[in-house]
Amino acid sequence: MKLLLLLSLFGVSFAVSAQPKLISQAIISTTTNVVAPEEDDLQTVQNQGGGGPGAMFRNFGDGETKATTFLKNGMVKTVVKTDMGRTTIIRNNDTKLTTTLLEIMGNKNGFYISDAEQASMKKRMDSMMQARRKDSSSQRIHQGSSENMVEVHGSNETKKIAGYNCKKAWIVTTHILGIKDSNAIWYIPELKLQNLSSTGGTMGFGAFGTNNGFDKVDGFIMAYGAKLPRGRVMNVEVTKLDFTKEIADKEFEIPKDFEIKPMKEMQKMFGGAGGGGQRLEIRQ
Repeated sequence: MKLLLLLSLFGVSFAVSAQPKLISQAIISTTTNVVAPEEDDLQTVQNQGGGGPGAMFRNFGDGETKATTFLKNGMVKTVVKTDMGRTTIIRNNDTKLTTTLLEIMGNKNGFYISDAEQASMKKRMDSMMQARRKDSSSQRIHQGSSENMVEVHGSNETKKIAGYNCKKAWIVTTHILGIKDSNAIWYIPELKLQNLSSTGGTMGFGAFGTNNGFDKVDGFIMAYGAKLPRGRVMNVEVTKLDFTKEIADKEFEIPKDFEIKPMKEMQKMFGGAGGGGQRLEIRQ
C-alpha cells in the first residue's frame, strides 16, 4: 500500500515537473528569409507603372530580415529592419490592442487595431475566400478559415537551435473542403513565453500576419518554414534568447513623432491590400 502511494505521488510530481516553464520577460532575436521566384520579380518590374502603393506593399519583407522581440508580462514589442525601412509592432495583451509603426523612406506612420476589429476583418476575408472557391472549384487555396481544424502531432526527432534542444512536431490543418496540410515546426518543450508562441515571419507585419495553429504547440517555436502567396518561400529561425536582461516599461511607449491612424484608414493607402486574414501554408 505504501509502495502504491509512493508511486502515485512520484507520478504526480513527474507530471508537474514535465510542464513547460512560463517565461514573462525575454528578448528574442529572429532571422526571416523570404525568397521570391524569378518570374515574380519580372512581373513586379513590368507592373511598376500602375501598381501604386499597394503593389509596393506586395513585396514588403522579401529577402532576409532580422527581428528583435521584447516581452514583458502583457506587453510585446517586435522591431523588424528591412531594406525598405523599419517596422515596429507593439501589442498590449491587456487592452487587446495592436499598434504598428512604419518608418519608410523618412516617413513615420502607424495604425492601430483592436482584436474585435481583426475578428471582423477576418470574417470578411473568409467570405471572400468562400466566394473565390465557388468561382474556381479546381483551385486549391491555402487560406485560413474559422472552420479549419488544427491539430499538433509530436515527433521523436530533435535538433539544437540557438543552443537549445528542440523537438519536431507536425501541425495538421484540415480545411473546409477536407484538404489536409501536414507541416513541421521545431520547438522547446521545456519553455513557454507568455502571450507569445513564436517570433519572426509574418508577425513582423503586425495585423497583416498570423501563424495558424502555433498557439496549440505546448512550448516555444524556434524554427519553421512556410509557403507564401505568389510562390514565395519563407524560413524563420530564432538565433538568440535572453531571459536575463531587464526591460524598462518605456520600451513599449509609442513615439510621439508618428502619425497614428485607425487600421481602416491605413488600408486605403495600400489600395485595400491589407489582407488581415491572410494565412500561411507551413512547411518543413
